[in-house]
Amino acid sequence: MASANSGVVFEDFFPAMVEKLGAEGFMQELYNGFRLLMDEGKGLITFESLKKNSALLGLQDMSDEELMCMLGEGDLDGDGALNEMEFCTLMFRLSPGLMKNSTNLFVEALNVDDF
Repeated sequence: MASANSGVVFEDFFPAMVEKLGAEGFMQELYNGFRLLMDEGKGLITFESLKKNSALLGLQDMSDEELMCMLGEGDLDGDGALNEMEFCTLMFRLSPGLMKNSTNLFVEALNVDDF
């Protein structure tokens, strides 16, 4: 979410969260974040639900265009909303620290000894 144009600053706390919570605990926190932002009736993060709940994340000053860009960045299937997998994928992509260690996290989450 870091953008020089929008003034939004994203500090990457995710690696520290993974270290503290473990892979499974971190994934549960991502799920909690998804549920916080989603439209309960649709089970998706829509523009409307993101706009309504953006203040919970301190993003109340973001323009509609910036919120639409956020959705577009993660919307892999082109439906204009984020499902849980798209949200988690976006969160990983936004975290350089997680991307660097993504294979290790994946293996830990699956409890696989040899990958």
